[in-house]
Amino acid sequence: MRLIILEDASVVADWAARFVLQRIKEFAPGPGRHFVLGLPTGGTPLGMYRRLIDFYREGKVSFKYVTTFNMDEYVGLPRDHPESYHYYMWHEFFKHVDISPEHAHVLDGTAEDLAAECQRFERLIEEAGGVHLFVGGIGPDGHIAFNEPGSSLVSRTRVKTLAYDTLEANKRFFDNDISKVPSKALTVGVGTVMDAKEVMILITGAHKALALSKAIEEGVNHMWTVSAFQQHAQALFVCDEDATLELRVKTVKYFKSLMGEHNKLIEDHS
Repeated sequence: MRLIILEDASVVADWAARFVLQRIKEFAPGPGRHFVLGLPTGGTPLGMYRRLIDFYREGKVSFKYVTTFNMDEYVGLPRDHPESYHYYMWHEFFKHVDISPEHAHVLDGTAEDLAAECQRFERLIEEAGGVHLFVGGIGPDGHIAFNEPGSSLVSRTRVKTLAYDTLEANKRFFDNDISKVPSKALTVGVGTVMDAKEVMILITGAHKALALSKAIEEGVNHMWTVSAFQQHAQALFVCDEDATLELRVKTVKYFKSLMGEHNKLIEDHS
């Protein structure tokens, strides 16, 4: 496990985008050989998407041979609803780059058979050869995707009833009316993300500090699902200074001392 500590959210966004860029370039995707990327939604990854769009426009990266799988989607929201994750991904990222729509997979929250939709999604990931890099964010309670406190750490893609805290946190997107927030979502499982060859988790802001400390300094615990990634062979936690407020001083000093090595991960060797 690596912890990358950077100055602020804008530096986290740039570092994360450069890491994705390097992984795609090193893989050298082409016809019949796609780089498979797992993607999150929410406020934290927005800056990363904007930097990746910049890199695409500068000719540094192409998404023509990239296949993506998104983490989650609300149940019951049509894909053109402004708060659906289909809508988010299209407007914030996909329409600005050269990805083929048929290679950009988002769960269908309006499917007639939701369990079958979840199984289909797992099958698509398997048929793609697995995810090379899964990027995620976390909630203040340490949940990744919609794997909320108490979720199984070997869970797969499934229907999830959302906790009150999640509804409360997301009501700002629904006219501050909690009754408008969908009560269920489709989400990849912790086990689904753990299967990825590499995982990068983005954590910014003081309100995520307790979750980061639980993820880094305490044991694996299903009440803080992000802590499962301590056991992933290739996991990166990328955070800003504000998110380290609950970490021990020696923890912060140790990981900061490794930044020279960590920055080699985003060096351009082309």
